[in-house]
This record gives sequence, structure tokens and C-alpha cells, in this order.
Amino acid sequence: MPSKQPVATPWWRPEQFQRKLLFLKARQQATQALRAYFAAEDFAEVTTPALQASPGIEVHLHPFRTQLTDPHGGLPQTLYLHTSPEFTMKKLLVAGVPRLYQLCPVYRNAERSRTHHPEFTMLEWYRAQADYRALMQDCIALVRACATACAKQNFLWRDIACDPFGDWEVLTLPEAFARYADTDLLATMPEPHLGDTDKLRTAAQRLNVRTADDDDWDAIFFRILAERIEPHLGHGGPTFLADYPVSQAALARAKPEEPRLAERFELYACGLELANAFGELTDAAEQRRRFVVDIAAKAALYGEHLPMDEDFLAALAFGMPPAAGIALGFDRLVMLCAGADVIDDVLWAPVVGT
Repeated sequence: MPSKQPVATPWWRPEQFQRKLLFLKARQQATQALRAYFAAEDFAEVTTPALQASPGIEVHLHPFRTQLTDPHGGLPQTLYLHTSPEFTMKKLLVAGVPRLYQLCPVYRNAERSRTHHPEFTMLEWYRAQADYRALMQDCIALVRACATACAKQNFLWRDIACDPFGDWEVLTLPEAFARYADTDLLATMPEPHLGDTDKLRTAAQRLNVRTADDDDWDAIFFRILAERIEPHLGHGGPTFLADYPVSQAALARAKPEEPRLAERFELYACGLELANAFGELTDAAEQRRRFVVDIAAKAALYGEHLPMDEDFLAALAFGMPPAAGIALGFDRLVMLCAGADVIDDVLWAPVVGT
């Protein structure tokens, strides 16, 4: 007879929950520190609906969908749990809120690992009349404030040390490809939104990075980034990886001095991605064009067609101020501040399931 699988101890058993208490105390301390920081910077804390007509249409993110029942007998409406509060927070920028932040649950299907959870906490904030470099200064001050609140002088995760109180590196994507992949990234990008797939495939083969015959430039770029560059980031001190190709930044504006690159950065500490920031695109026509491209790519890859948020595009057309915005995975920051190894350790309760 087949052997029975051992039954896991429920998370709510006191003896099971006890081991998380120090991690959860750090979560509370970090929460208090970030709220104090934003209060001192005169930000409004906002709350926006999780249910949206469009959840965000990033190609590789998978939303949860549900049905809104009309109490008056009309047809039900398909809605989605947001993968980020971005669209609604930008509408608040249009409405006239100049600095705003939100700490809220977001939802992404088909994501569960040591650093992923299908429902997790996002810290998202926006500054009108600012560029993405202002957000770098926010990150430095905020991460240090949370580390101080948790009495953490140095981050250590998977044997990688990172000192948030030391120097923070700013590394552009072209610099990163040159340093870690010995590749001239811009040489493979003759024009904005146009990559020379053959040139980048040759670089990948030289690096022993697997490619498939039907891979486009973006797919090969992502593999080289994930396998040859990201593992080196955030060692010793945090790293801002900045200036992504425009095809990798659907909601960011292009750099005026180099239109092949966009005003986007990601923040890494101990090799762990913490945040993703944009100098925000405010051109409604260009945003619609990029959405059309991403919707088609998602349908081709996953057979999933998501609607555009027409209300968001209308808000952009009405007039969104120049702004910069960022989304930070709060649970991952707490992991570093608490010394936790897996994301479940810093959650009060997990989503039940495999």
C-alpha cells in the first residue's frame, strides 16, 4: 500500500506560530517606521479599491478574476483583483493629490515560492513634479529607517551580506551588461522598441544562456538579465539597476537623451529584488500603443486577453502631471529587516493551498 504523506501542522497552532513572533514584531516596527517617514514628507496615505476593471496588463503577471453581481438584475461584470494599485493612484495624481502612498494587499496568481506569495503587501508611492532619481533618495531613507526600527545594522540573506547604511550603487543596464555579460547592449538596440535578436542571441550563446528558436529580443534579454546579472546585485550594499530598454518599461517615459532607454530602476539587496520604479509615462496615445502591444503578447503567450483601463487612459489624456512612482515589496523588505529566510515567515497568515 502507498505510504501516507505526513500531515503538516496547521499554521495557527500556538507552537507553530510562536517561531514567527520575532519576525512579526519586526513587521510592525517597519510599518511604523515607513508611516512616520511618509508623514514627515507630507504624503497622503490613500486606500483604493482592490477590484478593478483592468488589473494591470504586464505580460507575465496573472490576475485573479471574479464576477460583480448587479443587485438590480443586470448582467454580471467581470472584475479583477489588482496586481498593483498603480492605475488608481495615478488617477489620484490627476485629481490633484501631489504626494501619496499606499500599503495594501495585491494579488498575483501562479506565484508561490520562498519569495513569492499569491497575496502579498505592496508599498507604492508617487511624487508629482519629480523624477525617478527622487525615488532613489526615498528608498535610501526609507530602507534605513526600517532597518533602524528593527535594530538591523546589516542585511544577510542566503549568505549574501548587504549594508543599507553604506554606499548604494547606481548601475545602468548598459553598464551591467558590459560588466557581467561582456555585451554591448545598445549595439543590439538599433532603435527604440527595435532589438537585433540575432546579435543578442549570439551573446546569449557565448554566455551559455539557453535560447529557443522562437525567442524574441525581449525574451533573450530577460534570460541574460536573470541568469548573468541579477545574481550579482545588492552584494555589500544595495544596487539601483537603472535605465531599462523601453520595451521593458511599458509605463515609463523614455530618457530624453537616449530614447532607447526608459526612466526605470529596480532596487536589489542581497540579490533580492525589492522595488520597481518609473519616471511615469503621461502620454495617453503612447500608453495606449504600449498596452496594445502587451495585450497581444499576453494573448499569444498565455491565451489570456485582458481589457485596457479606458478610465485610466482618459485620466492621462485629461492631464497627469509629471511624476515618478515606485512599488516596493514590503514583505521582502521585512524579510531582510527581520532576518527571515522565506516570505511566509513574515506573514501573519498564509493563503491556504499548495
